[in-house]
Amino acid sequence: MTHRERVLASLKHQEFDRIPIDLGGMDSTGIHGIAYNKLKQYLDIKQGKTRIIDPYQQVVLVEVEVLEVVGADVVSVPFQPKKWKPGTLSDGSSCEIPQNWNPVKLPDGSQVVYGTDNRVVARMPVGGFYFEPGEPPLARAETVADVEKNLDYIWNFDLPDFCDMSFEEIGTYARQLCEKTDYCLMGNFAIHVFAAGQLLRGFEQFMIDLVLNPAIAECIMDNLVNAYIERFNRYYPAIGKYTDIINVNDDLGAQNGPQISPDLYRKLVKPYQKKIYQHIKKVSGQYLFLHTDGSVYELLPDLIEIGVDILNPVQFTCRNMELGRLKKEFGKDLTFWGGGCDTQKVLPYATPAQVKKHVKECLDILVPGGGFVFNQVHNIQPDVPPANIMAMYEAVHEWKG
Repeated sequence: MTHRERVLASLKHQEFDRIPIDLGGMDSTGIHGIAYNKLKQYLDIKQGKTRIIDPYQQVVLVEVEVLEVVGADVVSVPFQPKKWKPGTLSDGSSCEIPQNWNPVKLPDGSQVVYGTDNRVVARMPVGGFYFEPGEPPLARAETVADVEKNLDYIWNFDLPDFCDMSFEEIGTYARQLCEKTDYCLMGNFAIHVFAAGQLLRGFEQFMIDLVLNPAIAECIMDNLVNAYIERFNRYYPAIGKYTDIINVNDDLGAQNGPQISPDLYRKLVKPYQKKIYQHIKKVSGQYLFLHTDGSVYELLPDLIEIGVDILNPVQFTCRNMELGRLKKEFGKDLTFWGGGCDTQKVLPYATPAQVKKHVKECLDILVPGGGFVFNQVHNIQPDVPPANIMAMYEAVHEWKG
């Protein structure tokens, strides 16, 4: 099977020749730049460049040489910059960062990034490994009218300043990948609805809005979805001939359950997700991939209803997210893209032998019947030893059922 055929077979819950694998197909299935540099050194891969495609999470655009070593089958079609420049990761190792990403080091050693409006859009604390969101642009809005005076923030959300490729240029990139490789391509539309409200208003304030001032929350989500629909109508014609999957993001879960009650989700958030998700499905006909962290068991029937085909990262250490339970109850309706290895305790701290044993236990549950693409639970973090990374992939290739 080709890479693409293998992934599509699993998405159709059909037999495949080996377990399909993803490393970096979207911005939450990849690897942090520090771990990536250590992995390349461990594998004695001297050529290539460590390019930070997501400066917030510090994850890389994984190179073909690494994809081949781990046996990956998926490649990202991301929003990305036209030009890159030298950068430095938190451990002092080298990388390349987008030309328009300009961290400024403050006297206390922390770093900040300013947007085009001089607002702090990102900050990294001293000793940090990631950039955190900065000042929420709509935090001071008190009425719907205040929000409507600042619609530019909403209509340009999820199009970061450092990504300056046009849709046509992204389409050219996708076409070249399609012509030169047989990877399954994922279109990283990467929009948020619920999480976007949190980032635009501030996490605490948006949660308050949902309960005490829902008109503001609905104004934000309504404008977001209308903007996303208009954007997708320009984005899809550029990339649609080459992709099989469209990904969206929205972190709905916490460690012990959904961030908001299922009733509140169904009343206020679900209608807006439904509108954009079903538009994507109608226009594209492609598989819809949703990245949502945490415990979302109670929301899975709703997500299936509104068009989600693929669930990531399958954070099985959260309440009600046991792999056997998910596979039994939702395995016919969803493809589980993740859940292959715990990244909180096992991957960084276990021995290679323990990693292999753990991965096999996960695969024994997730592989039968198809509807599974291997990925660790979220990005590989900077403290993960290269030997453990390779033990993880070795376990996938060695699995016999």
